[in-house]
Amino acid sequence: MGPTRDELIAVVEPAVNAAGYDLVELEFRREPHAWVLRVFIDLLEAEGEVAGGVTVADCERASRTVSAALDVADPISARYALEVSSPGLDRPLRRLSDFHKYAGRRARIKLHDPVEGRRNFAGVLRDAADGIVRIEADGREFALPLAAIVKAHLEYDL
Repeated sequence: MGPTRDELIAVVEPAVNAAGYDLVELEFRREPHAWVLRVFIDLLEAEGEVAGGVTVADCERASRTVSAALDVADPISARYALEVSSPGLDRPLRRLSDFHKYAGRRARIKLHDPVEGRRNFAGVLRDAADGIVRIEADGREFALPLAAIVKAHLEYDL
């Protein structure tokens, strides 16, 4: 069995931060031809500022730092490909601070355990504090425990 998500984050996040970036999310999964570790980064931002876009040079720089950290820690025994990229328009949301930062934006959230009989929510993020994410969906507000969230991402209106 491979490393857990938390084990990978423990190795990757400090390396991403040391390169001057923020770890948005990571995925480690088997694809048709090989294992792939995808690392999504964003630019660090000062309080009250919104970061600009991630460039190819940013991804290359973070990739070198992450690759070196993975070589030292060696948490993955299988052969794999490392991919580093920007979070894109449908940015994943992982930490409570992510949900708070994007309050007022549309998001889609999937839960492990149901809240009020449902696991899937699509609507407008209202706030996030004390381990609870608030989202307005279907004309009402729901309080979702951060610990119950399996996957969440922004929805981009074009």
